Amino acid sequence: MIFAFDDDASKERLHIRGELYKYLIKVRRHQAGDKIAFRRREDSKILYTYVLEDVGAREAVALLEYSCVNEVKSHKNLHIGWCIVDANSIEKVLPSLCEIGVAKITFIYCERSQRNFKLDFKRFDRIQEAAMQQCGRSSYIEFEEAKNVKEFIAKYPNTNVLDFCERVFENSQEIENVLIGCEGGFSSKERELFKTTNVFRLDTPMVLRSESAVMAIASKILL
Repeated sequence: MIFAFDDDASKERLHIRGELYKYLIKVRRHQAGDKIAFRRREDSKILYTYVLEDVGAREAVALLEYSCVNEVKSHKNLHIGWCIVDANSIEKVLPSLCEIGVAKITFIYCERSQRNFKLDFKRFDRIQEAAMQQCGRSSYIEFEEAKNVKEFIAKYPNTNVLDFCERVFENSQEIENVLIGCEGGFSSKERELFKTTNVFRLDTPMVLRSESAVMAIASKILL
């Protein structure tokens, strides 16, 4: 773990209790004298370094040693437009997308998305917080929704599209926005919207699941 979230970080004396105490003291085996880094959710760019002063049976007390602005994020800015799939599939790859450095995800109800899929952004934030603490990232992935592909293209006209076509993606391409379909791909009506966009495919003969395609293209662009 690179740091821990605690909304009381910034105080001179930090009282560590509950699940965070169990993880830091019981699992990580931190002892008095150890240094531990913390961030606050509402201002996560600041890193607070504390020294454990006392470790009790149910509570540990840490003293603030110093704080500094310490932003950890990708050198590139990638925004993914992701046609909605099962939330369970999203949750499985969300920690990896956080670690890779994806900046923003817009979830889109495309024509082939199942309408019964509901997204819980608060749950997504909890999942990515766990990933942030492990990889050191200081900024959250931003989440938003779009009613359909047409709305997304209108809002982000410089979007690139991952689809079945002849053109193969090249790693040298500078891409900030990319649109990825759900299971079954895009409808013919949606493809009519791509006439003025850059459309490409990945260099593989296999058909990828939506979440596999998201991971693959994010890795190629950001890493």
